[in-house]
Amino acid sequence: MDWSDLAGKVIGLGALILGGALGGPLGVAAGTILADALGAAEHTPEAVHAALADPNAAAEAALRAESQWLMALAEIGKAQVAEVGATQRAEIASDDLLQRCWRPICALELSLLECPAFAATILHALWIGHEAGIGGFANLSALLMAYFGARFGVLGVYVTGRTREKQACATGELPHP
Repeated sequence: MDWSDLAGKVIGLGALILGGALGGPLGVAAGTILADALGAAEHTPEAVHAALADPNAAAEAALRAESQWLMALAEIGKAQVAEVGATQRAEIASDDLLQRCWRPICALELSLLECPAFAATILHALWIGHEAGIGGFANLSALLMAYFGARFGVLGVYVTGRTREKQACATGELPHP
């Protein structure tokens, strides 16, 4: 017997999230919390299965275990958010040349190289009447629109994000969107 064998029974007791966790890669951690809530002799699937024999006590314990499971997940999420925030603050405060310049370089490359080169190529094909080139651009139009839309979308996000970063550095507070 393993933890996933208990998932259906725990879900049947009303602890849907905990039951789903028992059947997944975090089954051992969820099973340990369930075993503690049930007062099982050991943290094993067999001991938890035996403790689930009393349906009244099992339902209450399963819901209590699910509450503890959700609190544990919330703590993990809180720690992850704190780590990401610390990383972002360190990157914003960094004086690293690459950190400061990669986005402007991408914006300049898109604006000064890619777009003019694309425009010159298509205009040249139109000017000389190169049917294969014009047909190729027509066939690729959806792809090119998606590509340039994504590139300019990233550029727009950069511009607004960089403005917010500068405001945050100047005022010490993150401006509201």
